[in-house]
Amino acid sequence: MQIPEYENYHETKSHSTPDFPYNAYICSIPLDFEKVPLHWHDEVEIIYIKKGRGRVTLDFTSLYVEAGDIIIVSPGQLHAIGPAEYSMEYENIIFSLDLLCTGSMDALSSEFFEPFLAGTIGFEHLVCCDDEHYPVLSSCLNHIDSISSSFPKGYRLAIKGALFTFFYTIFTNSTDIPAPKNDPHIERLKSVLKYIETHYMSSISIDEISAVSGFSASHFMRFFKSAMGTSFTSYLSSYRLSMAARLLMLTNDSILDIALSCGYENLSYFNRSFKKRYKKTPSEYRRGSNET
Repeated sequence: MQIPEYENYHETKSHSTPDFPYNAYICSIPLDFEKVPLHWHDEVEIIYIKKGRGRVTLDFTSLYVEAGDIIIVSPGQLHAIGPAEYSMEYENIIFSLDLLCTGSMDALSSEFFEPFLAGTIGFEHLVCCDDEHYPVLSSCLNHIDSISSSFPKGYRLAIKGALFTFFYTIFTNSTDIPAPKNDPHIERLKSVLKYIETHYMSSISIDEISAVSGFSASHFMRFFKSAMGTSFTSYLSSYRLSMAARLLMLTNDSILDIALSCGYENLSYFNRSFKKRYKKTPSEYRRGSNET
């Protein structure tokens, strides 16, 4: 299960189609899962905190967030949600900018969205309730929520209209900034994280992942621990166990099949590792999630 795949399990408000690439869903930490690991994707993501408080990480900067806050994640930006220091319910809105652009000759693309993608406009990624522009931005998201409760005829027009107003507010209060230089360390880390996301179900050696980063094995291990605050082997184990926990909650697959699909060839070792992490056996964890 990759990051987009487990997100799709929570599509309580999703009517995504190839010609309307938009998803929205409610998640809860730690009820659904303890954290969303650092990752990135090509879509825009809006995180709307509904209840409680927690942490969101953007490009290694940890942000304290609470009910009502809005976080705007740019395409390609590294981000994470959690860990579960607190209890937090939030809405994820994820969509492709293609939803708002009609083609290469679209003036909206060249004037607004291409600079947004290029990172040449400056804006606040965290909008708190006391921000002067918060009422307009939150009203847009609340309107989308209302429309998404029933998906009436023409709902796509309403959703796109609200998103246009949302971005209009952002762009009219943004500033021009020089084109950012690609940070080779962030780009290397993004390559590594994407590789883990798509290969965690198989064995990944240090030599293999080092080659992805372009570093020697010893340099890679220092680089990864400095960037992520943990060793590669610990991160990979944590990532696999997180995916296994979600599969236990969201599927009826056997524990053996889940272990194998998450890169564990030895069931006994998987059970021991899982219990050490979650203080429950996989079976106990599944029963507990089904009782909530």
